Amino acid sequence: MFRCRVLVPYVARPFYWFAQTYLHTWNPGFFGLLMANALFCATTACFVVSIGHRLLNDLGIALLGATLYLLSFTIPNLQLAGLIDAGEACFMAAVVWSLLTGRWYLLPIWGLLGALAKETFMPFSSLFAFTWWFVAARQNTSRLSELRWTEFKWIAALAIVGLATVMAVHSAVAGQLKWPWDIAGQARAPVNFFVALWNCLTERSFWYVFGWLIPLGIWRLRYFPRPWLVASIVTSALAIILGAYSNAGGTVGRATFNIIGPLLSLSVALLIAGPSHYLARLPTAGASPPS
Repeated sequence: MFRCRVLVPYVARPFYWFAQTYLHTWNPGFFGLLMANALFCATTACFVVSIGHRLLNDLGIALLGATLYLLSFTIPNLQLAGLIDAGEACFMAAVVWSLLTGRWYLLPIWGLLGALAKETFMPFSSLFAFTWWFVAARQNTSRLSELRWTEFKWIAALAIVGLATVMAVHSAVAGQLKWPWDIAGQARAPVNFFVALWNCLTERSFWYVFGWLIPLGIWRLRYFPRPWLVASIVTSALAIILGAYSNAGGTVGRATFNIIGPLLSLSVALLIAGPSHYLARLPTAGASPPS
């Protein structure tokens, strides 16, 4: 399954060639992966700044949110450490940015690139976008049904493109057609689900990620759009369930951070740098996200 996560290694390849030719004292493989993941992490931080500035109308708080995101345990220890989670995190942030700015037509592009980064991006992004769409539709009943249907078609395109990409890559690597249930079966761990769930939630590396983000982040979540909040919680729950399904242990924190990390980081930044008179001007979660 690891061989099917091709995007980050392919981005790392030019840096690998460069290090192999010019940096003889460096490990070219690690250097290439570091540079590729650094590009994805930096892009994610740019998305966080753009999202935060749009929602909070304060560039300083948006920059602080991106700083807190980059200072999280996950970034140096997991995303920049030769793994591929930086790619999934980047395109999850791209999905949030596209939904927030009304650029739903970009979802299939993120579906293609995200699925090349990691196969779990397909269920995460599809559920996230659908939950966002559903909550926003219920929140604003005056929106035209035709517009809602157009947005839903882009979500369907995201899911179809992502699923087709995952199937194509897995089939090419295996040399035979791989159906979604075949791919899901490869990840299943032969352990009790509830024991695995307990292991995921009690593993210390999970709390290295969320031990400060959750206690500090929950206080200002009401100032962020409800569709984003609900979609992040629902999709994070899916990540934990899939982690228990595959007995991922503490590594489930990586996937969960990819989903809810930007929201919690901006919420902590708002807690630190948002004075009371500034918060009084912000809409609460009951308001529709800006379009």
